[in-house]
Amino acid sequence: MTSAIASRTASVPLGRAALMAAGPLWATVSLAQVATRDGFDLMRHPLSLLSTGSLGWLQITNFVVAGLLMVAGAGALDGTWAPRLTRVAGLGMIAAGLLVMDPGGGFPADHPEVPATMSRHAIGHMAAGTITFAALIAACYVLARRAPARGSAAAAVIAGTALLAGDLWAMSGGAAGTLTLAIGAITAMLYVSWAARPSAARTR
Repeated sequence: MTSAIASRTASVPLGRAALMAAGPLWATVSLAQVATRDGFDLMRHPLSLLSTGSLGWLQITNFVVAGLLMVAGAGALDGTWAPRLTRVAGLGMIAAGLLVMDPGGGFPADHPEVPATMSRHAIGHMAAGTITFAALIAACYVLARRAPARGSAAAAVIAGTALLAGDLWAMSGGAAGTLTLAIGAITAMLYVSWAARPSAARTR
């Protein structure tokens, strides 16, 4: 029994397990807060805004841990560019977690107005987010080219395009842009984690 457990553990190296966990962990913790934190409305508020307020440390930690897992596990992906891009995205996640955006727009509740100017850490957050999104989008497209089957390639393209379209729509001020951005970010994160699974590596 012990040897069987050890064998299964050895079959999934820690780095691969880290990347496999990054996307689901980040998505789960983010969505749990969306559902439970008073005043948060995903139709109006970006997931990054969860880093503000008295419980902001939860989302800050979520960003940093997910980023660390991505950096640690990026090497589990095949090729040259997919690991590099995933590692860059992970570093961007860490920076985005440490550089918190400004509260406003009704979240937390005592910040009803959108700030007229951005703080330095908010500007840093926006820059880190841009780097993260660009790296994630590129990683999905690179993984699509290396995918072992058409279904996997299609999933990678869909994930990358979902984030690209969601980000562009949000930046253009489109209706429910924060929702489309969240959907795109979660989809891309989940795909990169899915691509790290052992079965994917064996079929390449």
